[in-house]
Parts: sequence; structure tokens; C-alpha cells
Amino acid sequence: MKKSKKIQKINFRTQKALTIFFISMIIIFLLLIIRIGFLQFVEGSELKSKASAQQTTARTITANRGTIFDCNGRVLAASANVDTVSVNPKSILYADDSEVPKEILASKFSELFNLDYNEILNKLNQDSTFVTIATNVQNDTITALNAWLEECEITTGINIDSTINRYYPYETLASNLIGFTGSDTRGRWGLEYTLDDVLAGKDGKVIMLTDSVNSEIPNQEKTYIEAQDGSSVYLTIDVNIQSVCEKYLEQAVIDNVADGGTVIAMNPSTGEILAMASYPNYDLNSQLT
Repeated sequence: MKKSKKIQKINFRTQKALTIFFISMIIIFLLLIIRIGFLQFVEGSELKSKASAQQTTARTITANRGTIFDCNGRVLAASANVDTVSVNPKSILYADDSEVPKEILASKFSELFNLDYNEILNKLNQDSTFVTIATNVQNDTITALNAWLEECEITTGINIDSTINRYYPYETLASNLIGFTGSDTRGRWGLEYTLDDVLAGKDGKVIMLTDSVNSEIPNQEKTYIEAQDGSSVYLTIDVNIQSVCEKYLEQAVIDNVADGGTVIAMNPSTGEILAMASYPNYDLNSQLT
């Protein structure tokens, strides 16, 4: 009799415990439903906007800067397309999704871009999702890089972005007049600076979806905003007259042990400035800042 009462007591406790357990589970389940509903209907729009902002990447399409010509159409300043090679060291993969050894990458990059192997290897071993390998890379080198990537079936993690580089064919000619641009292709000095609004144009951009390691998500639509190229400028300067003025100005400064000098040549009939020479001068192609 006592044993029967003991069993009943144990069964009652077990039933009570199970009841509490099931009630607790129901409460937790209801709280989860309430939380999901709150996230979906109350904070849904805000969370969606945040997710979209995190997944959306905008890359700049650099506008072509206008060319500067002399009065006869000779190019004094122009822009050329060059490329920047960057990588995401954490997602450089073969077609079978296996990781590409960093030693192989460092060896090939040092060969293609004439860079130090150990410096590149250190860059690839950084805890970063974006590392710049080389800038101002010429087209033939990019062609060789693409051929190697295709041959090795390396599909992700290496980015090739086109940029614009400014160059000056006559190097020191009219350097104090023309001025130069910075690495962002914006004018820093001389006519490049004062005429920047005319020459610069307006950059465009491409908007795309990227994953957690900043790699492009395939088969997704991209939004392109076309770049608006800058306008070209024709000066009244004549390269031939400018060259003669600079040659004899330099000689006069040296002969007279002067600190410097300036010569301006003008067309007396029209007032056009045919030459504006200053000495000392400098190589415009060495002024990229």
C-alpha cells in the first residue's frame, strides 16, 4: 500500500515537471514568434536597408581628363588608361574552390610587376580583405596576368581596376605654365589647376552586390552611371617658339649666374601669348603626388 502511494507521488511529480517543461517551451515559442514578428514588421524596413547598404558596393569609373594642346594641335598634356591590381588574400581560389598558395601568387606578381617577392608575400599574409599589389600597370602586363589567371583557373580574389594616368610628352616644356595633377588626376598647379573644372569631367560609378569578403556576387544586376569626360583645351602657346625661348633663357640665366628668369613672347597683332618660359623648370612627369 505504501509502495503504491510512493509510485503515485513520483508520477505526480513527473507529470508536474513535464507540465512545467511544456508550458516553458510554449512560452519560449511564443516569445520567439513575437520577436520574429517584431523584426519582420516593426524593424523589417530598417534592417533591410542596413543589409542592402552592407552588401552594395560602388566602384568609381574615372572620367577621362581633357587634353591640353598648343596652338598647332601638339599634345602638351594627356591622359592614358592604366590599371591597378588588388587582391582579397582570403578569397583567391581555383575553379574547384581550393585556395591558391600565397607563395605561388607572390612569385608570379613579383615576376609580372617587377616587385620584391618578400614584400608581396607579406602583403598577402595580412589580415585584410583588400590589398593593393601594383598601380599604373600597362596593358601588356594586364594581358599577361589575365592569361596566367585563365591558365591556372584562378576565378576569384584578384581585381583589376582601370584608372587614368596623366602624362606630359614634352616633359619640362612650359612646366611652370602647364602645371601638373595629383594621383587623383585633379589639378595641383598651373593651368591644370586653374582649368581643372573644364579639364576634369565628372566621374561615374558601377554599383554591385558583394558578399561578406567584398567579392562580387555573380549573376546579379549592376547599375552603371557613365562618366562624363572632361573638355580639351587649346592654348595660344606654340611649341616651337616655347622651345627656343626656354633654350636661350636657360643659357642666359647660367651665363649671368642668375637665380632664374622669365621670357614672354607675344603676337603684337593679336596679343596672343606664343611662349611663356620660366627657368628653372622641372619634369612634369615626376610630379605625381
